[in-house]
Order: sequence, then C-alpha cells, then structure tokens
Amino acid sequence: MKNFILLLCFAPLLLGSCKKNNLTDNLLLPQPQIIESHKGHFQIPNELPVQIDAPSDAFGRLTVLLTTAGIPCRQTITTEGLSLRLTDNPSLPTSKEGYRLAISPDKVELSARGEAGLFYGLQTFVALYEQYGRQIPAGTITDWPRFEWRGMHLDVSRNFFDKEFIKKQLRMMASLRLNRLHWHLVDGAGWRLEIDCYPLLTQQAAWRHGKTWHEWWTSGRRYGHQNEVGVSGGFYTKEEIREVLACADSLHITVVPEIEFPSHSEEVLAAYPALSCTEKGGGDFCIGNEQTFKFMENVLTEVMELFPSEYIHIGGDEASKSAWAVCPKCRARMDSERLANVDELQSYGIRRMERFLRAHGRKMIGWDEILEGGLAEGAIVMSWRGEEGGRKAAASGHPVIMTPGSHCYFDSYQDNPMREPMAMSGYLPLSKVYEYDPAPADMSGHERVLGVQANLWTEYIPTPEHAEYMLYPRHFALAEVAWLDPAKKDFTDFRRRAVARADKARAAGYHVFDLHTESGERPEKSKQISHLATGCPVTYTTLWHAKYPAEEAATLTNGLRGGWSYGTRWQGFLDNDIEVTIDLGKNQQIRSIEADFIQWFAAWVWLPREVIISISDDGKEFHELAVIKNDYPEEEERPEYRTFGWQGKTTGRYIRYRAISNGRAGGWLFTDEIVVR
Repeated sequence: MKNFILLLCFAPLLLGSCKKNNLTDNLLLPQPQIIESHKGHFQIPNELPVQIDAPSDAFGRLTVLLTTAGIPCRQTITTEGLSLRLTDNPSLPTSKEGYRLAISPDKVELSARGEAGLFYGLQTFVALYEQYGRQIPAGTITDWPRFEWRGMHLDVSRNFFDKEFIKKQLRMMASLRLNRLHWHLVDGAGWRLEIDCYPLLTQQAAWRHGKTWHEWWTSGRRYGHQNEVGVSGGFYTKEEIREVLACADSLHITVVPEIEFPSHSEEVLAAYPALSCTEKGGGDFCIGNEQTFKFMENVLTEVMELFPSEYIHIGGDEASKSAWAVCPKCRARMDSERLANVDELQSYGIRRMERFLRAHGRKMIGWDEILEGGLAEGAIVMSWRGEEGGRKAAASGHPVIMTPGSHCYFDSYQDNPMREPMAMSGYLPLSKVYEYDPAPADMSGHERVLGVQANLWTEYIPTPEHAEYMLYPRHFALAEVAWLDPAKKDFTDFRRRAVARADKARAAGYHVFDLHTESGERPEKSKQISHLATGCPVTYTTLWHAKYPAEEAATLTNGLRGGWSYGTRWQGFLDNDIEVTIDLGKNQQIRSIEADFIQWFAAWVWLPREVIISISDDGKEFHELAVIKNDYPEEEERPEYRTFGWQGKTTGRYIRYRAISNGRAGGWLFTDEIVVR
C-alpha cells in the first residue's frame, strides 16, 4: 500500500533535466548543509543495482522513489551501484533525518541513522538525476535539518478542501522535506471531522449558508443542515482521514490535528448550544460547565484514536472571555478554584486539557494566548502574535514553534496588492520569508525552538488553486529556512533554484505564483526623495497611534515613503482625523502639495473621506487651496493606494494638511509623506 502511495505522491514533483557538470551548481531545494565536489561522475546503468542494509520492508518504500523517477532498479547483495545503509556510524549527522550521500565514479553510498534520513537522501539522489541525467557528478553531500519541526498549516474550516487536495500538498511537502502538517480542522466557520458520539458536528456544524467563507461572513453567518438546499461545506469521514494519514506516513510527515478550545467554537455551540454560557449558542465554551470538558474529552478521545501524532493542537487563541465574567457557572468555577480573573479561568481550562492529553501519552500545543493566566506545565507554545510569546516561553523553559504573522502568514499578499488575488492583509514577498531566522543565537532559550511553520488561513482563499498560489513558492523559502543553517543562506542563489522549482511544480499541475513576473516592493519605498518640505518641522494637532509611529514627528517630511504594507514607514491614526502643519521656514513658491493614503478593507484601513489643504504666511490665518473628495467606495475590498493633493501656483510658509476620517469606529488612516514642490 505504501509503495503505491509513494508512487502516486512523487510522480508529479520530479525536476526536469538541466544538465550541469559540477555538484555545487545544483538546483536542490532545500539546499544541503555540506556539498563537496570531486572529480569524475557516476554513470547510472540501465538497471541500477541497489543494496540495502536496513529492514527488508524498507526496500520497496525507498526504491519506489527511483522507479518513479524512471530509474529501473533491482536488489543486490553486492556493493556495486547504490547502497542504502542504516547505521549509527559516529561520523553521520546525529539527526535521524540526516544522511550522507557519497557519489564516486564506481558507486553511490547513502547512509543514515533513520529511514527518514534514507528517504531524504534518496530524494537528493533523484533530484540530481533529474538535473544531471545519468552522469551524476562525483561528490559528497552531508545533510541534516536545522529544526525537527518543519511545518505547513492548512485551514480547511473557512473554506473546505477535499482529501485529494490535502494529499497533493503532502506530496509537495515531502519534496521540500517538510514533516508536519498542522491540520486546522475546526473553527467557527465549519467543523470538518467526523465524530461518532456527536453526529450534529457533521450534520449541522459542517454546513452553512453561502458558498464561501466571505459570503457566509457577510450574510448573517447562518449554519444549516447537510440536507438543506443552498448550504455549502463538507467534512472528512474517518476513512478519508485514515487515507490521508497513510499517505502522510509514507512520506515521513506527521499530521497534527487542531481542535479549537475555548474560542473559535461558534459552529459547535450552534449545534450544542448548552455548552455556551448563555445556553443559546455563540461566544466561547462555558468553562464553568462540566459538560464542556466531557465534550472535549470525548472528542479528543476519538481524535487520538485516529491520529497517531504525539502532538495535539488545542487552539487557545482569541477567546473574548466577556461572557465568563458574568456567567454564574464560570463565576462559581472561579470561586471554587480560587481564580483571580478570566485569564486564570482560561488557563484552568487549558491546563485541564493538557493533563487529559498527557495522561493519554500526548503533548499539547496551543497558540501563544495560552501563556495568559499561567502556562500549563507540558504545553508547547506556537507563537503567532509576533515573536514575543515564543521568546517568553522559550526563556522560561518551554518548547516553542515560531510562526509569526510578519514572516509566516501566507494569507498575506506576495506582490502588488492592487493586482494580486484577494488576500487578508500585509505584504509578504518571497525575500522576506527567506530572511526569517526563528531562533537567532542571541535569543534566550533559542535551543528550545522546535522549529518553524507557515500558516495558510483561508478567509479570502475559496479555491484549491488559490490556496496553492498563496503557498508556493513562499513555502519553498520557509522550507530552506527550516532546514539550512542560516549562515549558509544565499537569497540570490535560492531564488534561482526557486524559479526552477516553481516552473516544474506548475508543469506538474500546481498553481504557483509566477516569479518571472514579480514586480516587487512598492517603487516609492526604494529611494529617499527631496522636496521643499524635506526636514521641515511638523506640528501635529492629532497624534499618531503608538502602534504605528513610523519615525514619529519626522515621518511626514523625512523623504521616506512606505511600502505595500501599512506597517512599513506608514504612520497610522486610529479613530481620528489627521491634522498637521508644516513650517517651510520662509515664504516659498509652491506648485503642488500631495500625500498618499491606503485603503485596506480587511484591516479596517480606509482612505480619508476628504482632504483639506490650506496655506498661510504667518501660521495664523490660513486659506484653503483645495478640498479633495474621495470617490473610492468604502466597501471596496480591493486594496488601493491614492494620492490626495493640490496642484496650482501660490506662495506661503505654513501648510496645513487635514485628512478627514470616514468615521467608522475602529478605522485607521495611514499616510507616509507630505510632498511639497
């Protein structure tokens, strides 16, 4: 069975022929740790003899990689051809996933401490064959992963993707030596896992009105029944889960399920409203209700029967906690357990889940909010709100997986947001992913970082094609971040290899972002500009928000422009207008006054309703030069970057620039420079 799965898994992913004559000039991805090039080459015969010094059942699992690549092989007891050896030789990398591939003119020797190492070593051999043909340059590759956790997260709650899509991504993961699939199976948008003892989870909580998450979210967020006309959704049967797990196992990938608690559970509470504080559904699980823990333990028992992973993700993020403060059951729980606040109440619930999982031989992972109120003893922290939570947990002795939104959230735009398919927010190009270091040497507790993971949330990603477009080639970059020593990274060389891999993945049926047409960062960010107001003092009537200060008072006249992301050099104002006055130092002839703004609906960033530009000689008496109305719709979700300015002819020393907010509560205004010419 595993042989058949592997054959199907790797057939589409092999690199095409691109002959070179030096082992160091390769297209391998991720790049191996050590490559030594020698003279000569190994000629692959028409039928490659393969000797294996490992459990006999490993031969078929491993050599299917060769036959899939078009290298017929036969098992032999001689040392000619290719030898595969499991050994504890002290000269080998210590990791079970490491290997040494020694290629000489007369033979190839692949040795490793574990079968995963042989698997990855054979991947390398096959990739070399696909690049160089039957004459593979001689040399030695010694390779091992930097991190034990090299992950991909897939959200199938917001928009459901079938088992074939999941297996397809497992095949790509294995080719990139990623070894953890974090499967986000449940969330408020839909429950996707069959649970025998709670049938309503798949009869009701898996179905909703609206074809996509976005339609559901904007039209009342109504759930339905699987037999109801007009509903969409889906779930995986237990047999489908087993099929996916068998494929993953054959590819040395661990599938880690996530069962959300105590928040992101609206779909559960719609089906079983008695588990909410109001007993009418909505909100978070009621931590004061003992039936909540009975539900979670029953669900997790079935989950553990299905998933062999030692890790179970419990969520733990973004609980509102508001209902707990007034819920009689939660208040009683706080009193009986002597809990000081709702943060400690959440910690109580998380600790109970951790103890339950530990009693069954499993390890609990939670998003970094599980730090609030005290961290459960055996918990692993997955740090997503930046790195602060991960750094804090690592410094205090807890294992950590780094997945900060700044570098690992692949629902961000990867190129010009005005022309790319809809995404959530932010700008995350290939280069920024590649630059990430999850565990720098100066980080306290860096040795406790288990690894790194990319997260794909699918609010704005309704189709399998769109999901792949967002994943690749950025996951190529994160795969190399997870595998390669950071001192050995070289983005120029990586991009060369990523272009080749992306082209081949596209030919194999993956929908990959086209690096050939990448436009890159917003051009305005690339150089400092000079104009009449450069370096001039700015007086703020309304101050910027502390979260987005940019260069504070110098921001609007320092000649620096923002990038595609509003977090780069843009100054932010929350629930407020912008009103500033620039002193040019003396009366000047002025022909234009302009400033740029952003609209990014998903992030509650809007263009101003209008802009008023005024001029003064003395800083006291101002007269208006222009009132510029905004005609870009407030409900338009496509990101927009617009200039609001005046052109004409005037003189003056003081310029007052006012940008009027559209008045939406929680709305932002962002601008980067007031350019005066």
